[in-house]
Amino acid sequence: MWGINESRLHPCNDAYNNQNIFANRHFSNRSFIFLMRSFIPRVARSLARDSGPIPRATAYNQGLRTMASSTSGELKIESTNIKTAPGVELDDEQRKFVGSVLDLFAGRPSLAKLQLWKDDAEFADPITIARGRKQFEPQWYGLQAAFSKIEPLHHEVTSSGNPIEIDMKSKYVVKGIGKEAIIESKVNIYSADGKIVKVEDKWNGKLPDSSIANAFRRLNAVTVPTMVSVPKNAEEDAKKGNQ
Repeated sequence: MWGINESRLHPCNDAYNNQNIFANRHFSNRSFIFLMRSFIPRVARSLARDSGPIPRATAYNQGLRTMASSTSGELKIESTNIKTAPGVELDDEQRKFVGSVLDLFAGRPSLAKLQLWKDDAEFADPITIARGRKQFEPQWYGLQAAFSKIEPLHHEVTSSGNPIEIDMKSKYVVKGIGKEAIIESKVNIYSADGKIVKVEDKWNGKLPDSSIANAFRRLNAVTVPTMVSVPKNAEEDAKKGNQ
């Protein structure tokens, strides 16, 4: 599956800990990100102390600011120049959801953005099934520890239904290694009662459905939170360079 032997990804396997694995030029982009995201706990532990904030895009529209709770701070969505397919229109709430999710995928999380999610919301991609705030928040903050640069290359909202559907293309650069990969995906945003309840990130439009793959996805959802620190309040968030 994904062009890689899954046994090599197990944390107890020596090959899992061998950085020479990155020299393999035959990994597909999906396999590369699969592997790197599986390394997030180790990368976060070794780099968290000296890693500065990744560059942030300038917000196009300062009017897209609302107040969240006092602990999570002010909601500042940077991805406001949202591109839609012909005939697709978004209401204000949908634009807020899309903009915040685009920020998250660009490695620009914040507590305020994640307060748009229900506490029992779910994030799913080919390498994780994160259910509940304690699991999905570290997934987003982990991107800052693993990647020195995340460059959004393209996005287009193709449906304004429920789920909202987005075509995305992004470039990832691994911190400390410099290896790059470009990932194309289809993102679905589900909402209910004014909150995000689920986000699916389907690489090449697909999610795995095998029992082995899902076991690794659940393992990743549990292990990442043990190593990736989520800010406790807006002040800590700001010190990390988040808004």
